[in-house]
Amino acid sequence: MAKSSKSNDRRARVEQLERERKAAERKRTLVFVGVIGAVAAIIIGATGWSLLQDRAREQQFAEVDLADIGVPEAEAACDPVQELPADQNEHIAAPTPIGYDAAPPSFGDHRPNWAGFGRKFYEVGDRPEAAELVHNLEHGYNVLWYDETVADDADALAAVQGLAAKFSGSEVDPSRAFIAAPWTSEDGGTFPDGMNYALTHWYADPEDSSGSREDEIGYKRYCGELSGEVVANWMAEYPQSDAPEGGPGFL
Repeated sequence: MAKSSKSNDRRARVEQLERERKAAERKRTLVFVGVIGAVAAIIIGATGWSLLQDRAREQQFAEVDLADIGVPEAEAACDPVQELPADQNEHIAAPTPIGYDAAPPSFGDHRPNWAGFGRKFYEVGDRPEAAELVHNLEHGYNVLWYDETVADDADALAAVQGLAAKFSGSEVDPSRAFIAAPWTSEDGGTFPDGMNYALTHWYADPEDSSGSREDEIGYKRYCGELSGEVVANWMAEYPQSDAPEGGPGFL
């Protein structure tokens, strides 16, 4: 009887330990699932909040004409337009680094891929590599770069996004060849003192069919203040069609 009792006690103890092990395992599983769920909720919530912010920014300027966003051209403290010979145009694949002497570039070596043509506005956290945006320039896009001062100012950033939204649309339209994107200290170089914005365009004579690419020009204009009037005039002066690889086939 004593031996049977000890065997039963041992069995009962083993079964108890197994129940405790399974209970602890279930608890760990529930905690893990809870943590994953919380993280997912935070990510989804943050994404949803970001989308709501984007929508609010765009709606803020939905009824405002492009030329009325920001300040008039006369008050934008813009420098004269710069013209530089666009003498670099090679495709350089990653991970080979591409650096630019200019901040920001209006032409240059770039990645074989470009930023999506349908996207009109980027922030610091989601902007593609600058070398991809330079490829967009080669295809006739005008890029409005803004510096970190603007990126850190909620009201200034909202105005940039509202301006960029004016070029949104599903139809293929060369007049919508526009992107607004940040230029950061990680890109190298800074804007001149007092300048927070820069417009860039990569020009090639659309009548030149020689393919020499010898007379291409990088146009750039710095401004201290955001001006929809400046942007509107720039888009009219430098159309998508007069880029090295411009034309509706590259929208």
